[in-house]
Amino acid sequence: MEKEHNSNFIKDIMIKDLQSGKHEKIVTRFPPEPNGYLHIGHAKSITINFGLADEFEGLTNLRFDDTNPLKEDTEYVQSIKEDVKWLGYSWDNLFFASDYFEEMYNRAVLLIKKGKAYVDDLTQEQIREYRGTLTEPGKDSPYRNRSVEENLELFERMRNGDFKDGEKVLRAKIDMSSGNINMRDPVLYRVLHSHHHNTGDKWCIYPMYAFAHPLEDAIEGITHSLCTLEFEDQRPFYNWVVTECEMESQPQQIEFSRLNVTNTVMSKRKLKMLVDEKVVDGWDDPRLPTISGLRRRGYTPEAIRAFCKEVGIHKGSGTVDSQMLEHFVREDLKLKSPRTMGVIRPLKVVITNYPEGQVEMLEAEINPENEEMGTRQIPFSREIYIEQEDFMEDPPKKYFRLFPGNEVRLKHAYFIKCEEVIKDEQGNVVELRCTYDPETKSGTGFTGRKVKGTLHWVEASQAVPAEFRLYEPIITDIEEEEEGKTFLDYVNEKSLEIVQGYVEPNMKEAKPQDKFQFFRHGYFNVDPKQTTEDHLVFNLIVSLKSSFKL
Repeated sequence: MEKEHNSNFIKDIMIKDLQSGKHEKIVTRFPPEPNGYLHIGHAKSITINFGLADEFEGLTNLRFDDTNPLKEDTEYVQSIKEDVKWLGYSWDNLFFASDYFEEMYNRAVLLIKKGKAYVDDLTQEQIREYRGTLTEPGKDSPYRNRSVEENLELFERMRNGDFKDGEKVLRAKIDMSSGNINMRDPVLYRVLHSHHHNTGDKWCIYPMYAFAHPLEDAIEGITHSLCTLEFEDQRPFYNWVVTECEMESQPQQIEFSRLNVTNTVMSKRKLKMLVDEKVVDGWDDPRLPTISGLRRRGYTPEAIRAFCKEVGIHKGSGTVDSQMLEHFVREDLKLKSPRTMGVIRPLKVVITNYPEGQVEMLEAEINPENEEMGTRQIPFSREIYIEQEDFMEDPPKKYFRLFPGNEVRLKHAYFIKCEEVIKDEQGNVVELRCTYDPETKSGTGFTGRKVKGTLHWVEASQAVPAEFRLYEPIITDIEEEEEGKTFLDYVNEKSLEIVQGYVEPNMKEAKPQDKFQFFRHGYFNVDPKQTTEDHLVFNLIVSLKSSFKL
């Protein structure tokens, strides 16, 4: 292999296998179960499988491990396809595990004929009891020594629907005293009378994942079966299945560490709980780490790929700071995103010495870090909106924003000075009356007095109403769940804050998924689900700054 490669242990194995002639071409697969939407953890697996195969000019299959009809749905199949494409990858072949059900059945029959599998009548609870523990060996099932003929007949009757769910299973015959509990006669097939999204009602027995997966890899000619570390103890059984089922192809299972991110729900079961209990408004809720949720929030595929590359491939456990992902989002957006001003909690300001009825247009760069994006026109008049937090009637020391008698600069505009505070009957500040200095216009080279505060603003008469959705983690890290509490008890009630404000008039043309940097607030994305022609909704993607350092 002539290419230069950044080293990691999986890549080193692939290079060695190609150089030795063990494989002529690298073939990987991304094998999700279609029982939910993909999340950021799956993104790492996608980038590894597709990325390594691409680097070696190999192939990657997208395969749906659909062996459990109770949890799977075509909705999830479609969402997974969309997510893989959105991340920037194309599969070479599209397969379903269910495409191989007949082949798997025949391989199970082969195991029975070889005396390597038997039909068991024990219940699920009894099988668990007989299996033993990590420190105590298991014991043989009383049905373990059925004859080959009886097992073949019973297995065929299982397929024909003669038994109820859970009444019988097919088990591998390996070693009930094995030190690896996964080798203690694991279940290969169970009876399950359930409609399947792909095969309909053709089958009433379904293979277990641990049996099906190595067969799928072998059938497809996968060279390197890449999975996370929790499958490491399953590798001996993986190899046993491939060998005892006499598969022509011999895939190699290699494990890497799974992705864990602070303040992030990485369990598909828990994510489904949040969706089912309507804590969120669907799998694409911007608070979720699903690929569809991150897309809706405004994350970019480029940022996610860069993040996964930086996390790297290794076997060590650990948790990645969520700020690291946000860092890559900022790095990707800072040169792409137009700069604009938005006021999310408006306070009206009347500039009393500015001519009534006059509107002037100010010029500003669309993105100072990317001159090619050009300039934009911003209206300015007697009435504007500023942020409520940018005014204090009785400020502490070193408060440099607006307060009675203080002068500040309006971004791209003039100096203004607070002269009067208007309050309602409850004593709330509802309006400020200020004066401006026409000599201080931005861009004119004014070199007189200095001010320490610069405020963003929006001109009132042409301001476009907008909704801003501000996010925090939906679940903060839980070291240990308290007794009597469930996962849902730890939902952050402040994970979503909806506020109403204003944006510049040129934002009327903003389209769903357009991204902007709002001065001093952060990066925002036009929500594709809630935005309508007359109602702009912006999702906070990330704040402007972070203390995170690579």
